[in-house]
Amino acid sequence: MSLKPLEHDRKYGELDQVLRAYLGLAADDTPEKRSAALDAYLRHTWHTRPWALATAEAQLREYAKNPPGRLRLRLGEFYPVPDVGLAESAIQEWLVTLADHIRHSVEEGEVPPPGSPGTHWEWHARFPELGQLLGGWFSQDMPDEFDDHDAAVDDYLGSTAPDLIARLTGEVHELLGLGLDESGYADALAELGMEVDPPAPYGPGAWLTAVAERLVTRGR
Repeated sequence: MSLKPLEHDRKYGELDQVLRAYLGLAADDTPEKRSAALDAYLRHTWHTRPWALATAEAQLREYAKNPPGRLRLRLGEFYPVPDVGLAESAIQEWLVTLADHIRHSVEEGEVPPPGSPGTHWEWHARFPELGQLLGGWFSQDMPDEFDDHDAAVDDYLGSTAPDLIARLTGEVHELLGLGLDESGYADALAELGMEVDPPAPYGPGAWLTAVAERLVTRGR
């Protein structure tokens, strides 16, 4: 039988968060240098849930020390490490390396400098509701579903809980506060799931600004 949700989270919940940060990226950590994926995990987690770092370190070490045996594999009572491009024989040593880096970061207060997200995982971890809007309402099917971009935003506003709309408002302003150039905002929108261009005559940053203004004034 597979793991129940509480058991999964208790044993592997934060381990899972660390490894999700590696999807699509190289697991090229060495004892001397962190990968871009681990930097992204540390930067975001220090900012939002610093207490989770100790849990991540402990779960990584425990999994490396006690990987699933044949019985657990047969029963499905284990956490399957995603494919990160490493040989199975190298996984345990790599997990220990991650745990060592996280411990060093906590004990020495060595935190990746603040800035724009550096990976696909970090973009979605930092801007989850904006990713929901862009990926759900501005996919390549948007022109077939809505008359225009404003109609798509109207549909989101009419079908989404007010607290989530408030969260979106904060995320849009936070993204604008990064002060990216137009190319940077275009990359951000693409990372967050937008598959259509902003409406003319707007560029990516100008369109985000217009969305932000609409969110702030919607109830007036």
